[in-house]
Amino acid sequence: MASGLTITVRGEEITLLPQRAAYWPRQRTLVIADLHWGKSETFAASGVPLPLGSSEAELTRLGTLIGATGAERVLVLGDLIHAARGVTEALSELVARFRLDHPVRLQLVTGNHDMARLPAAWNIERVGPCLDEGPFRFRHAPDEQNERFVWAGHLHPTVRLEGGGDLLRLPCFRVSRACLVLPAFSDFTNGIVMQREPGVARYAIADDHVVALDAP
Repeated sequence: MASGLTITVRGEEITLLPQRAAYWPRQRTLVIADLHWGKSETFAASGVPLPLGSSEAELTRLGTLIGATGAERVLVLGDLIHAARGVTEALSELVARFRLDHPVRLQLVTGNHDMARLPAAWNIERVGPCLDEGPFRFRHAPDEQNERFVWAGHLHPTVRLEGGGDLLRLPCFRVSRACLVLPAFSDFTNGIVMQREPGVARYAIADDHVVALDAP
């Protein structure tokens, strides 16, 4: 099992992982959000000379997580891809090879970037804008008003830490009584800085550790 920090929500154990993912062990489900596959390819198509290869590194990280957790399912909370023009032939083949090597069930909750038709070889099951299971609702954008506990992405949450003249900005998990917001799985994203809030816990990702910053 990959290292991480385990919390309990609505009677269910959830492990927050430093690889920007969360694991629901009872359902053997790995949950990630905001992969934005093809983002660098999309910028390159617009004439912005960014290096390619971020998707390959993130697929390697995902494959390692699947093996470490023993996950039988990967659930993506939206924004699997960045834009249709970023789904190049090279990216399509890369993901197709990954799916052959990792034939776990892969489900996609639709995000605001997920309008394009995906290659059949990716073997991805779209489940619509939300998915309800047990005490949980899985969706792309956070919702603090649902009777179920919501898992979401979309915000790309980060935290800013200052000390000794240094400033760090790290990805984080935001956990309230009603909603868990996951950090973007993609390294190639900006994010919203999560401020301290009453009744909300922030868990920062620092190297290979998940660190609790606030009491929930």
